[in-house]
Amino acid sequence: MSLFSIFLVLATFFCSLVAGFLFAFSVVVMPGVRSLSDGEFIRAFQGMDGIIQANNPLFVVVWLGSIVSLIACAVLGAMHSPMVDRIVLFGAAGAYFLMVQLPTFRINIPLNNFIQSLDTSSMDATKFEEARHHFEPRWNWWNKFRTISSSLVVVMLILVLYRS
Repeated sequence: MSLFSIFLVLATFFCSLVAGFLFAFSVVVMPGVRSLSDGEFIRAFQGMDGIIQANNPLFVVVWLGSIVSLIACAVLGAMHSPMVDRIVLFGAAGAYFLMVQLPTFRINIPLNNFIQSLDTSSMDATKFEEARHHFEPRWNWWNKFRTISSSLVVVMLILVLYRS
Protein backbone atom coordinates (compact mmCIF):
# COMPACT_ATOMS: atom_id res chain seq x y z
CA MET A 1 0.00 0.00 0.00
CA SER A 2 1.47 3.34 -1.02
CA LEU A 3 1.82 6.37 1.23
CA PHE A 4 -0.81 8.12 -0.90
CA SER A 5 -3.24 5.22 -0.37
CA ILE A 6 -2.69 5.32 3.37
CA PHE A 7 -3.41 9.05 3.53
CA LEU A 8 -6.42 8.65 1.22
CA VAL A 9 -7.89 6.05 3.56
CA LEU A 10 -7.11 8.21 6.60
CA ALA A 11 -8.59 11.33 4.98
CA THR A 12 -11.73 9.43 4.01
CA PHE A 13 -12.04 7.96 7.50
CA PHE A 14 -11.46 11.20 9.42
CA CYS A 15 -13.58 13.34 7.08
CA SER A 16 -16.35 10.73 7.40
CA LEU A 17 -16.20 11.01 11.17
CA VAL A 18 -16.36 14.82 10.99
CA ALA A 19 -19.30 14.62 8.56
CA GLY A 20 -21.03 12.16 10.90
CA PHE A 21 -20.42 14.41 13.89
CA LEU A 22 -21.90 17.42 12.08
CA PHE A 23 -24.77 15.27 10.80
CA ALA A 24 -25.56 14.05 14.33
CA PHE A 25 -25.74 17.63 15.55
CA SER A 26 -28.01 18.57 12.63
CA VAL A 27 -30.50 15.73 12.91
CA VAL A 28 -30.36 14.63 16.55
CA VAL A 29 -28.66 16.99 18.98
CA MET A 30 -30.02 20.39 17.94
CA PRO A 31 -33.55 19.11 17.23
CA GLY A 32 -33.36 17.33 20.59
CA VAL A 33 -32.56 20.50 22.53
CA ARG A 34 -34.91 22.69 20.46
CA SER A 35 -37.83 22.06 22.83
CA LEU A 36 -35.87 23.12 25.92
CA SER A 37 -36.54 26.46 27.52
CA ASP A 38 -34.10 29.22 26.56
CA GLY A 39 -32.13 28.83 29.80
CA GLU A 40 -32.03 25.04 29.56
CA PHE A 41 -30.95 25.28 25.91
CA ILE A 42 -28.08 27.67 26.71
CA ARG A 43 -26.88 25.52 29.63
CA ALA A 44 -27.15 22.31 27.59
CA PHE A 45 -25.14 23.78 24.73
CA GLN A 46 -22.55 25.13 27.15
CA GLY A 47 -22.15 21.60 28.50
CA MET A 48 -21.86 19.92 25.10
CA ASP A 49 -19.52 22.52 23.68
CA GLY A 50 -17.52 22.58 26.90
CA ILE A 51 -16.45 18.99 26.24
CA ILE A 52 -15.19 19.97 22.79
CA GLN A 53 -13.51 23.15 23.99
CA ALA A 54 -11.73 21.22 26.73
CA ASN A 55 -9.75 19.67 23.87
CA ASN A 56 -11.19 16.19 24.22
CA PRO A 57 -8.25 14.15 22.86
CA LEU A 58 -10.31 11.89 20.62
CA PHE A 59 -12.18 14.85 19.13
CA VAL A 60 -8.90 16.69 18.50
CA VAL A 61 -7.35 13.64 16.80
CA VAL A 62 -10.36 13.27 14.50
CA TRP A 63 -10.76 16.98 13.67
CA LEU A 64 -7.06 17.72 13.16
CA GLY A 65 -6.55 14.31 11.57
CA SER A 66 -9.09 15.22 8.90
CA ILE A 67 -7.18 18.39 8.07
CA VAL A 68 -3.66 16.91 8.10
CA SER A 69 -4.57 13.72 6.24
CA LEU A 70 -6.52 15.61 3.58
CA ILE A 71 -3.62 18.00 2.97
CA ALA A 72 -1.17 15.07 2.76
CA CYS A 73 -3.55 13.21 0.48
CA ALA A 74 -3.92 16.19 -1.88
CA VAL A 75 -0.16 16.82 -2.00
CA LEU A 76 0.72 13.16 -2.58
CA GLY A 77 -2.14 12.80 -5.04
CA ALA A 78 -0.86 15.76 -7.04
CA MET A 79 2.39 13.89 -7.54
CA HIS A 80 1.10 10.37 -8.15
CA SER A 81 -2.50 10.40 -9.35
CA PRO A 82 -4.12 10.66 -12.76
CA MET A 83 -5.45 14.11 -13.68
CA VAL A 84 -9.09 13.22 -12.94
CA ASP A 85 -8.20 12.09 -9.42
CA ARG A 86 -6.08 15.19 -8.87
CA ILE A 87 -9.00 17.41 -9.82
CA VAL A 88 -11.34 15.53 -7.49
CA LEU A 89 -8.78 15.59 -4.64
CA PHE A 90 -8.13 19.31 -5.00
CA GLY A 91 -11.88 19.90 -5.25
CA ALA A 92 -12.44 17.87 -2.10
CA ALA A 93 -9.66 19.67 -0.22
CA GLY A 94 -10.85 23.09 -1.40
CA ALA A 95 -14.44 22.33 -0.46
CA TYR A 96 -13.37 21.00 2.93
CA PHE A 97 -11.36 24.07 3.80
CA LEU A 98 -13.72 26.68 2.33
CA MET A 99 -17.05 25.07 3.15
CA VAL A 100 -16.37 23.15 6.37
CA GLN A 101 -13.30 24.51 8.17
CA LEU A 102 -13.69 28.21 7.27
CA PRO A 103 -17.30 28.44 8.50
CA THR A 104 -16.32 26.42 11.57
CA PHE A 105 -13.60 28.87 12.56
CA ARG A 106 -15.29 32.06 11.33
CA ILE A 107 -18.89 31.44 12.39
CA ASN A 108 -19.64 28.38 14.52
CA ILE A 109 -16.72 28.64 16.95
CA PRO A 110 -17.29 32.37 17.59
CA LEU A 111 -20.96 31.59 18.24
CA ASN A 112 -19.90 28.75 20.57
CA ASN A 113 -17.59 31.16 22.37
CA PHE A 114 -20.45 33.62 22.73
CA ILE A 115 -22.53 30.91 24.43
CA GLN A 116 -19.59 29.91 26.63
CA SER A 117 -19.10 33.52 27.73
CA LEU A 118 -22.61 33.78 29.18
CA ASP A 119 -22.92 33.82 32.94
CA THR A 120 -26.22 31.97 33.19
CA SER A 121 -26.48 32.54 36.93
CA SER A 122 -27.03 36.27 36.37
CA MET A 123 -29.37 36.07 33.36
CA ASP A 124 -33.10 36.63 33.36
CA ALA A 125 -35.62 35.17 30.89
CA THR A 126 -35.23 38.10 28.46
CA LYS A 127 -31.43 37.72 28.35
CA PHE A 128 -31.73 33.98 27.76
CA GLU A 129 -34.19 34.57 24.92
CA GLU A 130 -31.96 37.23 23.32
CA ALA A 131 -28.88 35.03 23.59
CA ARG A 132 -30.64 32.03 22.09
CA HIS A 133 -32.09 34.11 19.26
CA HIS A 134 -28.62 35.50 18.50
CA PHE A 135 -27.11 32.00 18.49
CA GLU A 136 -29.45 29.22 17.41
CA PRO A 137 -30.73 30.11 13.91
CA ARG A 138 -27.34 31.14 12.55
CA TRP A 139 -25.47 28.26 14.19
CA ASN A 140 -27.97 25.71 12.87
CA TRP A 141 -27.91 27.11 9.32
CA TRP A 142 -24.14 26.98 9.15
CA ASN A 143 -23.99 23.55 10.74
CA LYS A 144 -26.36 22.21 8.07
CA PHE A 145 -24.17 23.84 5.43
CA ARG A 146 -21.08 22.20 6.93
CA THR A 147 -22.89 18.85 7.13
CA ILE A 148 -23.84 18.89 3.45
CA SER A 149 -20.38 20.15 2.45
CA SER A 150 -18.48 17.58 4.48
CA SER A 151 -20.70 14.82 3.14
CA LEU A 152 -19.93 15.95 -0.41
CA VAL A 153 -16.21 15.86 0.42
CA VAL A 154 -16.55 12.30 1.69
CA VAL A 155 -18.30 11.24 -1.51
CA MET A 156 -15.48 12.79 -3.54
CA LEU A 157 -12.86 10.96 -1.45
CA ILE A 158 -14.72 7.68 -1.82
CA LEU A 159 -14.75 8.15 -5.58
CA VAL A 160 -10.96 8.59 -5.61
CA LEU A 161 -10.56 5.66 -3.21
CA TYR A 162 -12.68 3.50 -5.49
CA ARG A 163 -10.63 4.48 -8.54
CA SER A 164 -7.29 3.82 -6.78
